[in-house]
Amino acid sequence: MNDPFEARRKEMVNDQIRRRGVSDERVLRAMEEVPRHLFVPQGMEEEAYQDRPLPIGSGQTISQPYIVAVMTALLRVAPTDTVLEIGCGSGYQAAILSRMATSVISIERIEEVAEQAEENFRRAGITGIRIIIGDGTEGYPEGAPYDAILVTAAAPHIPEPLLDQLAEGGRLVAPVGDTDIQYLTRVTRRGSEYIRESFEPVRFVPLLGRYGWPER
Repeated sequence: MNDPFEARRKEMVNDQIRRRGVSDERVLRAMEEVPRHLFVPQGMEEEAYQDRPLPIGSGQTISQPYIVAVMTALLRVAPTDTVLEIGCGSGYQAAILSRMATSVISIERIEEVAEQAEENFRRAGITGIRIIIGDGTEGYPEGAPYDAILVTAAAPHIPEPLLDQLAEGGRLVAPVGDTDIQYLTRVTRRGSEYIRESFEPVRFVPLLGRYGWPER
């Protein structure tokens, strides 16, 4: 089937992502393959490939393509990995991860947002992603340990349950800071040690839950 947005998607990858230093070819290929216009609200398809976040309803957003690429590259996903995502949103980030890993579990606290993500996956022909409705700050112990965990909302600190659910050698990437500005943070588990690295500043919606920001 002809995709009218294919050329724009390639331009997005080349102009917004590759030229700004993201060089992981698996990440770039996944972002060329996944139709981002199917993960934004209807009527906003023409804006889908701009380098900015877009509202998706319920106070949530779909992150700008560059940040999706950076976070995915920092996660260093291998083809055999099991990945846990905290904050499914429209499903776009999970769809990218599904192109790179063996399996993806995504936790979403807002039921109607999760239902829309399921519909987006169906329209895009994306399979192999399981959405769990619940408090993402508690993780999903039933599926642990995870080779990679990606948190797509701003945490005041990295939730302890997520660290506990990392496999040996596993990586966790999250925006950590206050509600105004955060820094992308990567944690790598080495036995009982958790090695932390800090990267560029970002701004995400707050991570709500027992181990995140309290509900207002």
